[in-house]
Amino acid sequence: MTALTSELVVDGRDPRTPALGPNGRLLCYVLAPSSRTGDHLDTELWLVDTDGAVAPRRATADTATESRPRWSVDSETLFFLSDRADRGTPQLHKLTLADGTMTTLTSWQVGVIDHLPLTDPNVVALLAEDEPTEQDARRTRDRDDAVVVGEREPRARMRLLDLRTGRVTTPPVFADRHVVELRQRPDGGPLAVLTGASADNDYGPRTGQLHLFDVTTGAVENLGPVGADARSLAWWPGEGGWHLGWIALTPPFLQAGTAVFDLAVESRVVRNRTAGLSMCPTELCQTNAAPLVVFADGLNTTLARLDPNDLAPLSHRPGRLDNLSSTPAGDEVAVLTGTRYQPTNVYIGPPAGPLRRVTNTRPELDGIALGTQQPLAYRAADGLDLDGLLVLPVGRTPPEGPFPLVTIVHGGPYDRYADRCQLFWFPSAQWLAAAGYAVLLPNPRGGQGHGHQFAASVAGRVGQQEWTDIQTGIDLLIAEGIADPDRLGIAGWSHGGFMSAWAIGQTDRFRAALVGAGVTDWGMLAATGENGQFEAALGGSTGWSGIGPHPHDAVSPISFASHIRTPVLILHGAEDTNVPLGQAVYLHRALRHFDVEHEFVTYPREGHSIRERNHQLDVLRRTRSWFDRWLRP
Repeated sequence: MTALTSELVVDGRDPRTPALGPNGRLLCYVLAPSSRTGDHLDTELWLVDTDGAVAPRRATADTATESRPRWSVDSETLFFLSDRADRGTPQLHKLTLADGTMTTLTSWQVGVIDHLPLTDPNVVALLAEDEPTEQDARRTRDRDDAVVVGEREPRARMRLLDLRTGRVTTPPVFADRHVVELRQRPDGGPLAVLTGASADNDYGPRTGQLHLFDVTTGAVENLGPVGADARSLAWWPGEGGWHLGWIALTPPFLQAGTAVFDLAVESRVVRNRTAGLSMCPTELCQTNAAPLVVFADGLNTTLARLDPNDLAPLSHRPGRLDNLSSTPAGDEVAVLTGTRYQPTNVYIGPPAGPLRRVTNTRPELDGIALGTQQPLAYRAADGLDLDGLLVLPVGRTPPEGPFPLVTIVHGGPYDRYADRCQLFWFPSAQWLAAAGYAVLLPNPRGGQGHGHQFAASVAGRVGQQEWTDIQTGIDLLIAEGIADPDRLGIAGWSHGGFMSAWAIGQTDRFRAALVGAGVTDWGMLAATGENGQFEAALGGSTGWSGIGPHPHDAVSPISFASHIRTPVLILHGAEDTNVPLGQAVYLHRALRHFDVEHEFVTYPREGHSIRERNHQLDVLRRTRSWFDRWLRP
């Protein structure tokens, strides 16, 4: 067996966004490097014959970032975005299958954000921001470019491309709202259009509205507001006419489980079709009849059909299913999934299964020794059912314990660990298992996969019961002789970084910690992070809630910095707008003040996720070195 190296982790290529042709005979997917070495990520489009008669083939040959493949309704043309002409500025292109001709369709100055081929073969709907005016160009040239918040903010607008003339028009609709998503009724009827008041992540997702747009007449109808963070539109016919569905957070809170909402367009009656379920919808996929729904279901995934009056489960698969694509009849699907020991690939088949793998984008991982991964099921201190994963050191079995244990907490908190291959550029189980560590991947309350109430239970009180849930999992592994209580570490990225910082302020049981892009002060995050009000829902208050102390002070790790004695590795992207760098600087200064052993590393040009190859290599190597330093005998 070959040993795992950091280069093997970051130098791979991963499939993305599979698009199944309407006739079911061809599939297109994006192949993207796991990391990048320059300013741009060079991706490729690949075509797969679903019958397997012809080997997969690369559809594009230029060095470019190519994305969002979409098929024409007759399956004869593939539309996609590419920045081959001007790096960083994507334009719409088409590939005509009959003769292999590649054509550039737009030259929009600021680029195209998204597109939707319509049932009219001569029209493609586009999402794009306004092109700069002569006045804008003058202001930029003269550096007379003061930014006034609320004025001239970039917003995506719906535009229509006439393929016969090449002309792009912008219907004067939706006032000054930011267009988020489009979906045409499958019979060629109106477009459902989801808009927000702004492109600002703090404000826009809380102001969603639905509209209907008639492409032929230009008529617009407002269907009213939708819940926060709405997405994944889908149409279907039902009793009494057409229905329109979407996924959004369950009201009234911003820290909540997702739900499928069903609007009867004629009567305007809206129903929550997934209320009370112990699963969480992640995607809606439109067909000509009842849509398909992907559910996060504990450690696994359920695929169901949204029948008129019921939810019909079709299949249950270990791990995750992502980026579901379907034929119009709903009889064949393409999806991204994998196994415990195989990374994500493209699979196809009927929605009831079985699914067949049609790509192998990481053959270099074949034969790599991985740690044994097993699901965990246990109960919290208050009796709540919990789950998670245990990954053992490579080549080791439970009776050979106890082992040094690193607990890695997932982000979100509305995320989850699924029973899939745990090998990534960020602190991941298989990377540490290759170095001799057992790894606990817990799914504490607040996360995805167990319904709305499970997710909403941490609103305003992060770090409380979810921390108790995590400790329960650690104690279980100690009691079973798997974890060495004297060699415990904790790590996490984003919300997982928060939990790592929180843990070491509550206990001295950990000998080392890693805080990656972590939250240390919820009030500051609500004030400066790009998702401010969502963070305020987690922390429980904001700085403008009145004279403190505030509720968020009681759940902010920085408030407990004087208690920290654990050595800490802090990693953070210098350009992170989700959890700004100031969060890490705050923790660093507090640890320096209290003379706590720590290392503070920032990555230039990086945001909330680390993308550059050398930086990813540094994260992997530094993570192992840090835990080796403190957890090894």
